[in-house]
Amino acid sequence: MTVFTYSQARQNLATLLSIATKEGEVLVKRRDGQTYAIRPEKKNESPLDVKGVKLNLGPKDIMKIMREIRRR
Repeated sequence: MTVFTYSQARQNLATLLSIATKEGEVLVKRRDGQTYAIRPEKKNESPLDVKGVKLNLGPKDIMKIMREIRRR
């Protein structure tokens, strides 16, 4: 696990965030000895979420399609 001092973290924030993304967590240690963990936030999205497609179909169009499908 990578550890940065507070000063290093301030000066290299982009690098710190990149390492946290790759390794999962980075520690930042203050002069008084307190340590803080920085890790990427987990997404709460489902892998099954799919963006919709705009088809501009009205209820009549949908009913027509459903009737055709049922005939098959």
